[in-house]
This record gives sequence, C-alpha cells and structure tokens, in this order.
Amino acid sequence: MIDQKTALELFDYREGVLYWRVKKSKKTVIGSKAGFYNQKYGQVRINGRAGYIHRVVYAMFFGETNLEIDHIDGDKHNNRIENLRAATRCQNGANTPKPAHNSSGVKNVSRHSRTGKWQVRLIANKKPMFFGLFDDLELAALVASEARDKYHGEFARTA
Repeated sequence: MIDQKTALELFDYREGVLYWRVKKSKKTVIGSKAGFYNQKYGQVRINGRAGYIHRVVYAMFFGETNLEIDHIDGDKHNNRIENLRAATRCQNGANTPKPAHNSSGVKNVSRHSRTGKWQVRLIANKKPMFFGLFDDLELAALVASEARDKYHGEFARTA
C-alpha cells in the first residue's frame, strides 16, 4: 500500500494522529489532520486509494506494510504506535472481544444446547478446540481463561 519513505514524506505523526506534510490536493491543508474515520478503522486517501491509518503509522516506524496489524487494546481508533503490533491473522483474531450475542458474559463460554451445561471452546492455530462441559459458570470461565493464556499468549483477550 505505502512504503516507509512515502509515508514519512506525506505525513507527520503525533500521538496516533497523522497530519499532512504536503499539499496533495486542492482541499489538503498542510498541518491539518489526515484521513477520516468510519465505524471500523481510520482511513486516509493516498494517490486516490484509501488505506488504513494504522498501517501507515506502522510503516512509518517499522517500514513493513504487508503485515496484519493488531490494536493491542482493541480500540480500532487508537493508532498510537505503542498500541500497534505485527500479528498473524490467527493472533489478530484471538485479540477480538467477545461477540455481542454471547449469553454467558464470558468469552469462549456458551451453553451446550443438549445438556444445558457451560461449554468452553476456542480456535487456536485455525483449529476449533473443545475444553469440556461444566455445571459451574465460574469454573468454565477459569478454564476458558487458562486456555486463552495457553493458546493465545500475549494476544489473549478476556472481554
């Protein structure tokens, strides 16, 4: 999308925000914030193509652009370099919040339809894993937490 040299020529970076260094169009004001935010990620137009702000920021600091970039705190609008890290697709997926339709209130824990017990499941290395059925939600939550820590490591996210 963009290389480090181009990113450094076009933008200044301050606390997770990009500012224009050059006048790229009639509407561009040097020193003004670059980009816009949709409901998911911040985007910026470069040579007529939209690109993600977090990818531009990462490229400015590390020069790499063809990576999956993870927002450590899960806030897709927080593009501070301290909040960005390279990740695999699986690692990035492990750092997602619990789904909105989750009825247990605990990530990776749901009701088993036939038994009514709490089941613990997660995906690790592209493979679904099952960790058991439990009568007690607290025990299921503990097992889920330990499984996330073991299989997702630093990318494990609880909520």
